[in-house]
Amino acid sequence: MQTGKQECTQKITLNNHVKKIFITHHQIISPLGFDSASNFEKLKLKKTGLKELKRRNGNVYVGAKVDDDELDTAFSKIGIIDNFTKLEKMMLLTIQNLLDDSNFKITPNTGLIISTTKGNVDCLDPSSPFYKDEKRAYLPTLGKVIQNFFNFKDEAVVLSNACVSGVLAISVASRFIRQEAYQDVIVVSGDLVSEFILSGFTSFQAISSQLCKPYSKNRTGINIGEVAAGIIVTGDVAKLNENSIEITGSASCNDANHISGPSRTGEGLVLSIKSAVKEANIDLKEIDYISAHGTATAFNDEMESIAMGRLGLTNVPLNSLKGYYGHTLGSSGLVESIIGIESLNQNTLIASLGYDENGVTNELNIIKETEEKPLNTFLKTASGFGGCNTAVIFKKATTNG
Repeated sequence: MQTGKQECTQKITLNNHVKKIFITHHQIISPLGFDSASNFEKLKLKKTGLKELKRRNGNVYVGAKVDDDELDTAFSKIGIIDNFTKLEKMMLLTIQNLLDDSNFKITPNTGLIISTTKGNVDCLDPSSPFYKDEKRAYLPTLGKVIQNFFNFKDEAVVLSNACVSGVLAISVASRFIRQEAYQDVIVVSGDLVSEFILSGFTSFQAISSQLCKPYSKNRTGINIGEVAAGIIVTGDVAKLNENSIEITGSASCNDANHISGPSRTGEGLVLSIKSAVKEANIDLKEIDYISAHGTATAFNDEMESIAMGRLGLTNVPLNSLKGYYGHTLGSSGLVESIIGIESLNQNTLIASLGYDENGVTNELNIIKETEEKPLNTFLKTASGFGGCNTAVIFKKATTNG
């Protein structure tokens, strides 16, 4: 995490003239499907995983949850379902699907990064079968469970930095490889819909009883969702395939504006994007598409529009995927990066579901309908509580140069 303009700018000088870093494979487990391909196909058809659900107190909310029975059926092929929490099953299954799809072999030179906002916080609920095992809610315990299941040599690095966790994990993985700490890194991310999460956002009066509408004048707040997502990151060109994507630049800056409210000037997001673009050695004009955070809350959406206006990016096609998955907290950035990768590979822009009428100061180029368009480079952004902001630049892979 970088704090302040000077430190954000200095960071980009650390990685000049280094080998390229790539994402070779990815997987998603969500209410829309248990692999990346089925998720992307549902998005192209504007199918949402959001629906009306009931809380324990009977109150209705709109959210997206992975079906427990479907998850248990899929997970039973690799493990005993009673031994693991729902989040653990989602993360473990994601990694297993990654390994099966890629034929990748974990070695002592393979790192493990876990990104999550709240991890197994649902274990603190008396209704949880793991309630008496209080350590099950600890983030290091989550890391140990996943490390031991797949026999990673080193302990997992657990990143829990609010809603930028998933995007930040991509940046950290690429830097581990550039520093030759690991040859490859597996990143897995996940968060659940739980009473703890719903109660917290309800206290902010941020939960919407309708489908969320990012950047829209008629938005009424967020929907909460749950997913798990995973990627394989490598610097080994021998492991590339036709769908590999290069990570060309990344940065994370904290403007320390407020414990929960974003900067009114978009300062941290602006600095993150500038630093990521400089590290990628590209011009802002080369960005073909922006996968934004887009929570459908008044303060976040407005902050992003101000940041994009300051950078001259308001004409770049932009979407939020919260209308499909809801806000999946620390996992949102990783699953949305994966969808962006699929967008590049399929030259397809996904519509920003729920948008109807501009509701931010700087009118953005919201993608209203799914369309085919030549794409080479995209920007993924995320912002979260505590003033954290992260940006990553991706482009179609080439191994020369």
